[in-house]
This record gives sequence, C-alpha cells and structure tokens, in this order.
Amino acid sequence: MAEISAVESATGRGHAWPTELRLSADRRRLTVSYDDGHIFALDAEYLRVESPSAEVQGHTPSERKFVGGKQDVQLIGIDRVGHYAVRLTFDDMHSSGIYSWDYLYELGRDHDAIWRRYLDGLAAAGGTRQRPGR
Repeated sequence: MAEISAVESATGRGHAWPTELRLSADRRRLTVSYDDGHIFALDAEYLRVESPSAEVQGHTPSERKFVGGKQDVQLIGIDRVGHYAVRLTFDDMHSSGIYSWDYLYELGRDHDAIWRRYLDGLAAAGGTRQRPGR
C-alpha cells in the first residue's frame, strides 16, 4: 500500500480521529486507521456507491439513488478538506462527495448493514454492480 496522507490526531475530541489513510497499489481500497484502534479497509466501489454527495444521497431519503456499474471503479485522488474530511475522486470522475472522518468511521463500523441495504436497493431498481457492456 502506498501512503496517501497521515492525518494528525486531534486532542480533546469525543470521538475517533483518523491517524492514517492508505490507498492500495491497485487504487481499489482505502484503509483508514483511527486513534481508537479501529482500522477499516473500504473498497472504492463501496465508497463510490455510498458517496455523501447529493447526486447519490439526494436531499431526502426518498431521493436516494442506488448507483450501479461501479464494481471496477478506482480512486484517483484524495484531497483533504480542512481538518474534518477528504474529497475522493474516482476514475468515473465523480468527486462531489465530501467524506467526513465520522462518515468514513460509520462506513467502516456499519459496513455489512450498509452494503446489504445497497445491494437490496440496487436489485429492487433492476441495477447491477457490473459496468454496462461487461
């Protein structure tokens, strides 16, 4: 894994704070380490389809979109946003989601339930994880 950035631990916070972000050599997995000892390996596809952007999440729960065709997506950019988040850029050029440290922690902690909700929603919408034409 190639180190992308080390995030300094903050003091006086009531929740976990990231200490390191690492992007795998194939750009398909982001590993986030937190100061409470948790380490989450998050696939690029998972991060893409759970983007906190309005494009994916909508402005209300009923507007939530289950984006398909992202199984092979890669991360091509990670940019720090202040002291609270990162903006991820994917090879499909999606870059409008700002992933707060708390949101990344939630995605790691609740991975199984969130992934199941996505797969169920995608199936209900008639979508597939495969890119069209594959």
